Amino acid sequence: MTSVSSNPEAIADSAVVALRGVHKHYGALHAVDGVDLDIREGEIFGLIGHNGAGKSTLFKMMLGLTPVTRGDILVAGTRVDGRNFRAVRRSIGYLPENVVLYDNLDGLETLNFFARLKGAPLAQCAPLLERVGLSHAGQRPVREYSKGMRQRLGFAQALLGSPRVLFLDEPTNGLDPHAIRDFYKTLRELQGEGVTVIITSHILSELQERVDRLAILSAGQVQAVGSVQALRERTHVPLVFEIDLADNAGPAAVEALAAAIGIQAEATATGLRFQCAREQKMAVLAALTPLGDRVHDLRLQEPSLEDMFFGLSN
Repeated sequence: MTSVSSNPEAIADSAVVALRGVHKHYGALHAVDGVDLDIREGEIFGLIGHNGAGKSTLFKMMLGLTPVTRGDILVAGTRVDGRNFRAVRRSIGYLPENVVLYDNLDGLETLNFFARLKGAPLAQCAPLLERVGLSHAGQRPVREYSKGMRQRLGFAQALLGSPRVLFLDEPTNGLDPHAIRDFYKTLRELQGEGVTVIITSHILSELQERVDRLAILSAGQVQAVGSVQALRERTHVPLVFEIDLADNAGPAAVEALAAAIGIQAEATATGLRFQCAREQKMAVLAALTPLGDRVHDLRLQEPSLEDMFFGLSN
């Protein structure tokens, strides 16, 4: 595969994070096996895959923490293995999957510690505690924090220095539904400020309506990249219709569907349920229109991100 090292500027103008022909080998194990990826400025980008798919390895290589076996990675136009990447790191925030904190420090002391390491202004620490909902616990030792509070404190340290690129590895571990909602609200605010967010999560339903685009990783390779809707159209996972009908309308509906598009619907307590290809959707509606008010309700279920994940990763 062609390397971009001869002309890195060709991708630096179009992507904040760019990977070309990236491999990571551990002996015979190919943890990452030829990944090409562009992540655009200001988007929330999801990276999903089963355990062992290569997500964490890819994260570490994009951060410059693990050397690439072969290929090129640029972040903010700078090679991660180049001598100029140290300066770029100051514009990157990272929340690892397992946050390690010092139990004897309180919340504010923890942020002060990380701010000094990163060269970020100490004046950012108290406002960040408030932003993640921990201002009330800033003086409490971290050993008294719940798992969710530790996760929010880890998120706050990732925001130190006003990063332009955020890498978030399973960031909602331990968060309750209210905190998850607030977390994604904060991500949208950051996106509005031009921050690029790269996020992994095992909770696919959580990402489904919250990312602009995503990549599905399997066996160290990218199987698909695109918006959720684009991946729906690519996977050809069928749509599911559920129709509530008047008591005497079932046979007519079954006959109309079979004649129009060859669908064999199954009876339910309130009507019919069936699957059809995406391109048959309008034909289904046309077949049901003559039934008029004998159709009481119609529900259309689009393939979930989980459906698409299994369709593309298997």
